Amino acid sequence: MSDEERNTGKNDSSDIPTERSPGEAYVIFIEMNNLLNKLKLLNYEDEYLIRWKMKPLSRHYFAIQSNTGEQFHSFITLAAWLIQQCGNNFDKPQEFDDPNTVVSGILNQLRKFGYEVNFGVNKVKTGSGEQVIYTLNRLSDEALKNKNFSWKDPEYNNELEEQDDDQNKDEVDEAELDLNKIEENMLKYDDDDDEIEDENILNMEALNKLNTIVNSKNMIPEKRHEEILESNTDATEWKLEVERVLPQLKVTIKTDHKDWRTHIEQMHNYQESIEESLKETKTYFEKLYDEISRTLEKIGSREKYINNQLEEPMQALRNYQDRLAEIKETFRVRYSGVTERSNILNQVTNELQRVKEEMEEAGQSMTDGSPLIKIKKAMENIKLDMKNMDVRIGVLEHILIQAKLRHKDLIHENKDK
Repeated sequence: MSDEERNTGKNDSSDIPTERSPGEAYVIFIEMNNLLNKLKLLNYEDEYLIRWKMKPLSRHYFAIQSNTGEQFHSFITLAAWLIQQCGNNFDKPQEFDDPNTVVSGILNQLRKFGYEVNFGVNKVKTGSGEQVIYTLNRLSDEALKNKNFSWKDPEYNNELEEQDDDQNKDEVDEAELDLNKIEENMLKYDDDDDEIEDENILNMEALNKLNTIVNSKNMIPEKRHEEILESNTDATEWKLEVERVLPQLKVTIKTDHKDWRTHIEQMHNYQESIEESLKETKTYFEKLYDEISRTLEKIGSREKYINNQLEEPMQALRNYQDRLAEIKETFRVRYSGVTERSNILNQVTNELQRVKEEMEEAGQSMTDGSPLIKIKKAMENIKLDMKNMDVRIGVLEHILIQAKLRHKDLIHENKDK
C-alpha cells in the first residue's frame, strides 16, 4: 500500500467496520527504512549531517513519537535540505520562523512536484507519523530524480557467492562423510589386529589403490572374479565394527539455498502457525465485531430516542431562527434608512455651522472700531503731510521772490550804465 492510498483511506469514514491487515501497523517502519536508504544514496551524512550540524537519524526516528519539538525541527530542516537537493531555492528554517508558514511552504513545494496532499498542517507539526515520512519520501524521490539516479536490477557479486559456497561447504563438510578419518581409524584397527586376512575388512579405497599399484608394476590387466565371493567375516565382529564406524558415516546431500524446495518445510510450519494464530484471532475479532455491532445498535436506538425527544424543541428552535432572520432583515433595512438620514443630518449640520461662522464674522466686522482708528490715524498723517507741504511751498515762494528782486536790481543797474 502506498502513502497516498493510506492517506486517502484515512479520510474516508464509514459506519461499516473494514478489515485491516495485522501488518499494516508495521508499514510505517518499512517506509522509514526506505527513507534512510534514499538519504544514504543522496550522501546525507556529509552533505546534511556535517554541513548543517545535525544529529544522525535512527531507523525508527520519524515512525515513533518521542520528542515533538526536536522531531519537528529535524523534519523541517531535512525537508528544506531535500528541496535544495531538488534544485529549488528554500531557506534553512530558523528558530524564530513561524511553523505554519514553514510547513505550508514545504507542502506547496510538494504540490508543485505533482504529488497530492490530503492532510493538513497540524498532521505534520507533530514531527512524526505517516504524513511526515510520506512527505520526506516524496521529496527524496524528487532529489534522486534531480541527481539522475535510477533503480537498477540487483547484481550479485562473485565474492558473495563464493562466501555462500564456503559457508555451505563448511556446513556440508561437518555433515559429510570424512573418508580420511575413517581410513585412519581403519588403519589403526588393522595395526592392532595381526590377522587382517581372517577379518576381511572391506576397504574399497585401499583395494582400488592396491589394484592401481599392481597394474602399474606388472602392466597386467585386472582379472575379475567370475565366481561367487563368500565372506568369512564373523557377524558379531562385523556388527561391532559397524557400530564403531556408524557415528562417522554421516552422508548428507548438498542443498541449494536458492531452491524453493528447501524452504517447503519451513513454509508448511509457517502455514500451520498462521492457521493456529488465525483461529485465535478470528474468535477474538468475531467477539469484537459482535460487541461493536451491539454498541452501534445501542447508539442508533439512543439516537432515535433523542431525536424523538428533541423534535419539538428543534422545531421551536427552527421557528425562532426564522423569526430571528426576519428581524435581522428588517433591522438591516431600517438601519440603511437611518444611515441615509444620518448622512443628511451631517450635511445640514455642516451647512448650519458654516452660516454661523459667516454671521459671527459679520457681527464682529460691525462692532469692531479698529477701522475708524485706522482712518483717524491716516487723517492725522495726511494733515502732517499737508503742513510739511505748506512749509515747503512758503520756502519756495520766498526763494522765487528773492530771485525776482535780484533780477530787477540787475536790470536797473544795466539801464543806469
